[in-house]
Amino acid sequence: MFERRAVPLLPDAGRCQVMGVVNVTPDSFSDGGRWLDAEDAVRRGIALVESGADIVDVGGESTRPGAQRVDAATELARVEPVVRALSERGVVVSVDTMRAEVAERAVAAGARIINDVSGGLADPDILQVAARTGVPYVVMHWRGHSARMQDEDATAYADLVPDVVAELRRSVEAALAAGVRPEQVVVDPGIGFSKRGDQNWTVLSHLAAFAELGYPLLVAASRKRFLGELLAEPDGVLRDPLHREAATLAVTALTAAAGAWAIRVHEVPDNADAVRVAERWRRG
Repeated sequence: MFERRAVPLLPDAGRCQVMGVVNVTPDSFSDGGRWLDAEDAVRRGIALVESGADIVDVGGESTRPGAQRVDAATELARVEPVVRALSERGVVVSVDTMRAEVAERAVAAGARIINDVSGGLADPDILQVAARTGVPYVVMHWRGHSARMQDEDATAYADLVPDVVAELRRSVEAALAAGVRPEQVVVDPGIGFSKRGDQNWTVLSHLAAFAELGYPLLVAASRKRFLGELLAEPDGVLRDPLHREAATLAVTALTAAAGAWAIRVHEVPDNADAVRVAERWRRG
């Protein structure tokens, strides 16, 4: 276990926060197409809050392995109305984007967090947006876009955990140099991004090394492929994403008990219960 750091710019319930996902995309690995319509996405976001989410993370571009990028106009058209509508209803909204333009427009529409899976590497101008707006900024470990992030060179490490920590530290330092304040920074070890199955388990078992960076920690493992691999059938067929929820709950409980600031999940009610159990466990 390690100290759970809160984000001072956001409300805090004294436990691991639950970030519910709304993918306004046709091609996300778990729920692509279900919330592509803006009204459906808003209803989904409200439902997540009503079932226990503290934050709703709205994304308009799939970052699943192999996904192709959409243009900024498409991404904006997907996320901006959803962010605005949820924010007007008092929801704490996070925008999941790698683009400065999308981040700036989303914050103007009411988003209170920028969740950048590239950690500023895809579009360095996003660092100035984070600095200028002053909202919390999630810096994730990233080595390249979805189309190539699982290539052999992208998943090669001399020493996995120290390498990922060092690369994350460099991204945080770049953000600070751009004017992002330390109290805005959240770090994410990037489960599933440029990491193969066993590498994800190694990262999860060493979360304390990432906490030593000194920032709140977000972990996003919900339904990802490494869980499907663990639960694969004897013939090697992976467990379907929609049937990885029990495994996700186990990761949520362990991550929350370890001291993470937040977990990012597709389904909220049982995960919200899991973080409450974990917090009670931490208090003994």
